[in-house]
Amino acid sequence: MATDLIPIQSIIYEIRGHRVMLDSDLAKLYEIEIKRLNESVRRNIKRFPSDFMFQLDNEEWKNLRSQIATFKSDIRKFKPYAFTEQGVAMLSSVLNSDKAIEVNIQIMRAFVKMRQYALEQTDTNEQIAELRKLLMLYIDKNDERVNEIIIVLNNLIEQPKKTRQIGFIQYED
Repeated sequence: MATDLIPIQSIIYEIRGHRVMLDSDLAKLYEIEIKRLNESVRRNIKRFPSDFMFQLDNEEWKNLRSQIATFKSDIRKFKPYAFTEQGVAMLSSVLNSDKAIEVNIQIMRAFVKMRQYALEQTDTNEQIAELRKLLMLYIDKNDERVNEIIIVLNNLIEQPKKTRQIGFIQYED
C-alpha cells in the first residue's frame, strides 16, 4: 500500500455537488503524464459519461486555483477534467496496469471512508441535540440559579414593551 488514504482524501474536491479528483492528481498517483491519462480517456470516451467525468469551466478552475496553492503555477492549454468516484473506477479498466489497479483500490477506499464519515456526522448532530435536551432538563430540575439567570437573560433579549403617550402620561400596553 504505497498510497496513503490521507493524501488521497486531501485531493478529493467538491465540485458541482460531486466529490471528484482532477486529472493532474490522478496522473501523479498513477505515475503517468496527464497527457497520457487524458489520451486513454479520449480513446475510451464512451466509458466516461458526464456523471463520471466532466471538464471544469473557467470559473471553477479559477476558484480552485485561488484556493489551492499547488494549482497557482499550473499553466495548461486545457482546463482539467474532474472524475467522480465512478469515473475513477472506470479509469482502472482503461489504464490497465498494476499501478492503476493498486491506486484505484486506495482511491475507492478513500471515497468509502469519506462517505462513512459523512454518514456518521448526522448521527453526531442528533447526539448533540439529544445531549442539549438532557442538559436543559437537568438545568430546569436541578439548578434554580442557572434557571434564574436564563430567565433574566431571556427578559433582556425580549423587545421592550411599546409605550404610547397620551398627553403627558405614558401608559404601557
